Amino acid sequence: MTIPAYWERACAELAAADPVMAALIARYPGVVLTTRGDPFQTLARAIVGQQISVKAADSVWARFADFVRTIHPEHVVTLELDALAACGLSRRKAEYLRDLAGHFVDGRVEPSRWEQMSDEAVIAELIDVRGIGRWTAEMFLIFNLLRPDVWPVDDIGLQKAVAVHYLQNERPTPPLLRHHGERHAPWRTVATWYLWRSLDPTVVQY
Repeated sequence: MTIPAYWERACAELAAADPVMAALIARYPGVVLTTRGDPFQTLARAIVGQQISVKAADSVWARFADFVRTIHPEHVVTLELDALAACGLSRRKAEYLRDLAGHFVDGRVEPSRWEQMSDEAVIAELIDVRGIGRWTAEMFLIFNLLRPDVWPVDDIGLQKAVAVHYLQNERPTPPLLRHHGERHAPWRTVATWYLWRSLDPTVVQY
């Protein structure tokens, strides 16, 4: 698994600029963001996990992986919706997975381009896929591409953590949260990571 090259520098700069960040970074030593590396599987897992518990998502993913065997877009795009639904997927999620595979196969989603693209350009490419919204695309930027400056204002965990640590438990509006995040730039991904850890020390991977 790949660890971001910028992590130590980001932590040092965040800690120097913000005492809350300094305390959180000190509280969770040795825990860093990593990536599984496979873009198609990361996005497919995100779709499978939408609106269900982590445990349920893991169960459905295991059944899907056992049935599909080769989790490549060229294979998934050929599968019947009924067969995918038999793995425990809703009909809609089965359609989403096949649409995702189609985007990879025909080049509308092309990972080789992403290194040269801005965060917003990657998000625009991803949300063209059915079942992928801005939040899912931002999670992909964080957990797969390891982009350093993502601040997902729609994320409930981030909203709650900022409320706890900075706003006397008052939940911020999206504009207020966006404004707050500016203090953590250009390392907003890392700030988000430690704010998440303050609510749940368990490390999540996609």
